[in-house]
Amino acid sequence: MTSLVEVVDLKKSYAATQALDGVSFNIAEGEIFGLLGPNGAGKSTLVSILACLLEPSSGEARILGRQVDPHDRIIRRQLGIVPQELALYSELTARENLLFFGQLYGIIDSTLHSRVEHLLEAMGLVEQADRPVATFSGGMKRRLNLGAALVHEPKLVLLDEPAVGVDPQSRAHLFEEIRRLHRGGTTLLYISHYIEEVQTLCSRVGIIDHGHLIACGTLPELLQLLDGVIEFQVGRVTPELLEQLNRLPDVRMNQTGENWITIRCRDVKTTLPRLIAVLMQTQTELLTIETIEPSLERVFLHLTGSTLRD
Repeated sequence: MTSLVEVVDLKKSYAATQALDGVSFNIAEGEIFGLLGPNGAGKSTLVSILACLLEPSSGEARILGRQVDPHDRIIRRQLGIVPQELALYSELTARENLLFFGQLYGIIDSTLHSRVEHLLEAMGLVEQADRPVATFSGGMKRRLNLGAALVHEPKLVLLDEPAVGVDPQSRAHLFEEIRRLHRGGTTLLYISHYIEEVQTLCSRVGIIDHGHLIACGTLPELLQLLDGVIEFQVGRVTPELLEQLNRLPDVRMNQTGENWITIRCRDVKTTLPRLIAVLMQTQTELLTIETIEPSLERVFLHLTGSTLRD
């Protein structure tokens, strides 16, 4: 599959601070690629470089085969940027905002008006089209913020926390529009620290921390970084039970307390029926059991740590 975005050994430093330190990845044409990272991980710096707003210290970023350059108007015309901070004029109406941003890209006359009407409908803002944005709810502003990035029909859309602070209905509307863009062949980079959003929308995910891309892959590939866990309590732990459990394939066993056993395995769904069979074979009474399967959240915390960051 053709790569629309290629990032190779990208570095960016601010005085003594290394914001990016050798980041490399690619985004296939038509893909929704998710970028996860805690605060201060380097997400904003990376997005600013891809958005042609910031020059890297070294390394290379290419979009549509062209090296990213803040002065390259060809690349900039192919980008749609949805910033975390709203980029709207509150005294203008929704329609006026879309017309203004379209005119900035040189779109005129019937083409511009047709795109504006389409976006107002897509964003669910037809009835509010002629109201000042200052009167909009947070969710309505977020939807219009996305619409403003799409008026020139970009090939790559950079979404930086596009659903932060919105109500569930507006979030669902935004997500459906992102899926519609994906179905239409648009390439999207979705940046967030909300793991559920990335897991819901993205086909591949990169995890960045301290300026390093520490993991990248599909969800199944990332989940393989962690074992599943089965914790259970039995009436009595016998040598026969321990012997049989140790024979289970792809399993690491540990007796964690009185009559408590923890099993770590590659696949909980496969191991669980084998465990039950061992308990029945050894006539062991099962008192309680809990399974913990790998999740993107567990992978994220495992790789980046659970300490809060400002």
